[in-house]
Amino acid sequence: MKNFRSIVVVVAAIILVVAWGAGIYNGLVSSQEKVEGQWAQVENVYQRRADLIPNLVATVKGYAEHERETLEAVINARSKATQTTIDPTNLNEQTMAQFQEAQGQLSSALSRLMVVVERYPDLKANLNFLELQSQLEGTENRIAVERGRFNDTAREYNTLIRRFPRNIVASLFGFDRKPYFAAQEGAATAPKVEF
Repeated sequence: MKNFRSIVVVVAAIILVVAWGAGIYNGLVSSQEKVEGQWAQVENVYQRRADLIPNLVATVKGYAEHERETLEAVINARSKATQTTIDPTNLNEQTMAQFQEAQGQLSSALSRLMVVVERYPDLKANLNFLELQSQLEGTENRIAVERGRFNDTAREYNTLIRRFPRNIVASLFGFDRKPYFAAQEGAATAPKVEF
């Protein structure tokens, strides 16, 4: 009878430990899915920007044909940015840096294009261009919002996998830290405005 009680206690303890571990594991999976879902939203808004660019370039090309170098830079940067994708299960510091670099190059090329546009008053008055520019500005705002949401979700996940005792389960099952979007180089320095 005493052996039976000991066996029951041991079995009950094992069941409790397994249930506890399963609860933690399921919570980690849910948190990881939130990160990956938020990453999909980030990719969605970046894709929207990439989809707007060919129309924008085509509209500018009609007015500024001799600005071929700038237009080609935008097209090449868009191509590189759309080829740089990340599988959310392989989201790490290196892949995030590559993604951010490609997107930063596209942003830089778009900025140069907008400077070129300033030289063409007829283009700035074109309704198609104005609509595309407005959509692009809205998309840039969405990108900033979704990046912020991703960072919040990644922070919650990273905090969760580092807390005791979840960190034990997380390390046993390979739940790795997710990287954050970082501010672009030079973002901390305020731009000089000269009149």
